[in-house]
Amino acid sequence: METPEQVVQRQLEAYNAKDIEAWLGTYDARAEQYELHGQRLASGHAEMRARMEGRFAEPDLHAQLLSRTVMGAVVVDHERITRNFPEGKGTIEMLCVYEVDG
Repeated sequence: METPEQVVQRQLEAYNAKDIEAWLGTYDARAEQYELHGQRLASGHAEMRARMEGRFAEPDLHAQLLSRTVMGAVVVDHERITRNFPEGKGTIEMLCVYEVDG
């Protein structure tokens, strides 16, 4: 059985490989994604896929892990994301909080 950290690492590797099936495979079919202040971004694999397919098509998409904190089932990653925005290639920093259950 994988640890929460191993699940999140597998998710990061699938993201960087732009492998949407492997990426979705790290999430429960009923998983939900939220913004910091509570707005739900996606619920379930179908919405998550729809949200990420365009992003996975970006040629420069890459997440660089800057730091990771693990506390039991909660994993917090600080990442620098390279993306292809309408105005060109750029980076953003994200704080990603994952709760791994089962």
